[in-house]
Amino acid sequence: MNQPTDLSSTDQGRGVLFQRAVVLGTCTLVTILYAMSVTIANVSLPQMQGALSVTQDQITWVVTFNIVATAVATPLSSWLVGRFGRRRLLIYAIIGFAVASLACGLANSLGTLILFRILQGVFGAPLAPVCQAIVQSTFPRHMYAKAMAFFGMGVIIGPIIGPVAGGYLSEAYSWRWVFFMIVPFTLMALVAVLAFIRDTTTRTAIRFDWTGFLALSVAVTCLQITLDRGQRADWFDSYEIIILTCLAVAALYIFLAHVTTTDRPFLRPTLFKDRNFAIGVTLMFVFGLLNFTPITLLPTVLQNLRGYPDSVIGYVLAIRGLGTLAGFFFMIVGSRIDPRMMVAAGFATQGISGWYMAQSDLNVMLGDLFWPMIVQGFGVGLLWPSITAITFSTLNQKYLDEGTAFYHLIRNMASSIYISISVAVIMRTS
Repeated sequence: MNQPTDLSSTDQGRGVLFQRAVVLGTCTLVTILYAMSVTIANVSLPQMQGALSVTQDQITWVVTFNIVATAVATPLSSWLVGRFGRRRLLIYAIIGFAVASLACGLANSLGTLILFRILQGVFGAPLAPVCQAIVQSTFPRHMYAKAMAFFGMGVIIGPIIGPVAGGYLSEAYSWRWVFFMIVPFTLMALVAVLAFIRDTTTRTAIRFDWTGFLALSVAVTCLQITLDRGQRADWFDSYEIIILTCLAVAALYIFLAHVTTTDRPFLRPTLFKDRNFAIGVTLMFVFGLLNFTPITLLPTVLQNLRGYPDSVIGYVLAIRGLGTLAGFFFMIVGSRIDPRMMVAAGFATQGISGWYMAQSDLNVMLGDLFWPMIVQGFGVGLLWPSITAITFSTLNQKYLDEGTAFYHLIRNMASSIYISISVAVIMRTS
């Protein structure tokens, strides 16, 4: 008598596992596309500069404005989820992202390219936090580490794949194909979202906090531009940097004063009453400082000082990516291990790798970078899912969209800060 019930329960369990798997795969694909777009244009900047007949300083705005647009739009995603729902917002964002990417490839002037890169950043900004919120609402809390290990491949591997693919396409075809390549994969992601993602969020008519949003937007924009242009403008010897810094500090003060005194703030301070969330965000800030700096600075050093071609540099970054994949797979297999131990092990491997690479000089050979890059990547694979599991382990589900948006904003801001500091140190000591 119980046999049919047992079979039915087994089939139902398999159905749940399959549903979780396709949701996880879809969200990971979407996030990979977004993460690739952030860095894919970097290696093609010299070719864009020549094709558009602009200066080196002007062409960097193609990257700067994309980063600024992403940073400003990321905190907005939680309000948009309440307004449209996760699924509908994801569909709108993917369509806008695909159109903006196509338009970037068709741009025939610097002004239009910058405009479409801004739109690409705006539409791409909600993708990672919304996808993470979907994954975390699909999986139970005890499976967060395993789910985030797989999802993290999109967030972490995407920026590594981007420069490799961008370098090959710009050399073999044209810089325009750097953007064209994104479009068909984006359409695949759209079909997957339409087929597999179901919206379980309750839409709420939340009054939009314009004061908080504008204050945070001004602070983030001014800080990002300061960090990006600081070294070229000679930092505080430039009136531009002084003005931008003052605006950033003033806007941040207004934002903090506003969110702690208003009834319905843009970012609710109650988020940080959850101790695990507060600790996790702090750990993610440190992780953001360490993660993208090597893959941003190392290609420039190898290309300008050692004369290696883009394809060889891509292989070096791919080695780090292999280490990251190994770390992710280790977390999937060992998901029952205390995430606090994995965080400690991850930061330890980052420190060992950093110490070893600090001993290198201009005579360094590619073979000397193999093991440090593998170890460094392995540490990244341990850190991302572990920190994410800690951060959201006890957070109330009603704060999930807001929490993921702030989580990704902190990671991006930390990366920008440390990259700028590292560039300044290199320029002033070399």
